[in-house]
Amino acid sequence: MVDVFSKEKRSQIMASVSGKDTSVELRIRKALHRKGYRYGLHNRTLPGTPDIVFRRFNAVVFVNGCFWHGHDCPLFRPPSTNRDFWEKKIQGNRIRDVKSVGLLQEKGWRTMVIWECSLRGKSRLKFEDVILTVEDWLPSNRKHSEIRGAVPIENQ
Repeated sequence: MVDVFSKEKRSQIMASVSGKDTSVELRIRKALHRKGYRYGLHNRTLPGTPDIVFRRFNAVVFVNGCFWHGHDCPLFRPPSTNRDFWEKKIQGNRIRDVKSVGLLQEKGWRTMVIWECSLRGKSRLKFEDVILTVEDWLPSNRKHSEIRGAVPIENQ
């Protein structure tokens, strides 16, 4: 399929996509703040620049977009144009994600990844269930956790 935008326009559109303060991230942050949790944001001194940092719990949360991080879910579809570029870019993101989580854990941080598909699309979970899962994980001693969208019944 041919892109409907020129190469320059597509580049401009993609450059305008924000990597932080996404609608999913803001929704999670606001809900946790309402429940009394206090946190830092986008700490650049930590590997991977986690989206949410809970120093009290020695825990960090990444809110990952399924497209940008190449998540194996219904929200991720590889682009049909410029395939080599996108495969390399997304694979680089995946490698960086694994490395960042490893470095954080080496430094004693606990990590959680909340995938976009857990809050959007056909596989989304109930928002309150996502927040309850985060609340359950924060005081625990579990080193890593992920929240991903539900697997459709026909795929189980």
